[in-house]
Amino acid sequence: MTDPRISPDDTSRRDQRVLRIGTRGSPLALVQARQVAASLEIHSGGAWRGEIVTFTTSGDQLTTERLIDAGGKGLFTRELDAALGRGEVEVTVHSLKDVPSVLPDGQRFVAFPEREDPREGFLSPHATRLDELKQGARLGTASLRREAQTLALRPDLEIVTFRGNVATRMRKLEEGLADATYLAMAGLTRLGMAHLAHPIPLEDMLPAAGQGIVCVVARDDLPDDAMQAFVRMNHAPTETAAHIERAFLAALDGSCRTPIAAHTFDRDGEWFVRGEVLALDGQQVWAAEGACAKSAPQDALAGLGAGLADEIREAAGGKLPAFGGEW
Repeated sequence: MTDPRISPDDTSRRDQRVLRIGTRGSPLALVQARQVAASLEIHSGGAWRGEIVTFTTSGDQLTTERLIDAGGKGLFTRELDAALGRGEVEVTVHSLKDVPSVLPDGQRFVAFPEREDPREGFLSPHATRLDELKQGARLGTASLRREAQTLALRPDLEIVTFRGNVATRMRKLEEGLADATYLAMAGLTRLGMAHLAHPIPLEDMLPAAGQGIVCVVARDDLPDDAMQAFVRMNHAPTETAAHIERAFLAALDGSCRTPIAAHTFDRDGEWFVRGEVLALDGQQVWAAEGACAKSAPQDALAGLGAGLADEIREAAGGKLPAFGGEW
């Protein structure tokens, strides 16, 4: 006999299987993980529900250092990768631009939800655009790419190291530690804060490879019906862009040591890709662009990204700038 104290909704929830979703504990990371959990429940027909498990990563503990000074790319995923490998969670959710070019053994991408706004957002109490800042103003960033791109446009500006999540960087800006900073529009949009920033056109400032993309990573032994739910969650154009941009990054041995940017544009039946590498002071830019039909096989799409990277390396004479030396 059914317990009258249990509603039909409670009974349904009790019968659901639980999938543990690992994520960082920042407000933005939690929003992204909860969106994936909600989508999992929908695409599994209610068979699965996500349980959020939060982790503090090495990157979260940095408040003043650049990523490269503390070990580079992977600082925001290391603890999550380890937890997934130990079976403490079944999947992890990341911002793709934080994910190293090679996943740990036994782990793979299972979904790329639709990409959010990939543009950079400019924030300043004094200006709406970079060119409106006064001579010698201070711009806060811990990203070598953003620093180089800024100096390419405004070599007079002073760059100050700015780290922390969205709220922390907003507070630092309010305290006058810098006159302006950048935040990804994707994160601001997901947090309902897009109105605080002025989007920078992609043609003026190319974003990091994978910017605006959230990815779901799982162990190889994920149950088949859960896997199918993620397959239905996947957004094919976003997945294609992710693979092209990561192929570009991987071919350049991309890390936080080098200012690298790339983006895939959806243009009338083809994928148009632009990538660039900048000198640390922004005074040199090596760029390449190319296109591929949307009907092209997967290896051709990956080859597009890798091919553009080869063009850039050749244009730079085989040597590209890196924090701490050339490679």
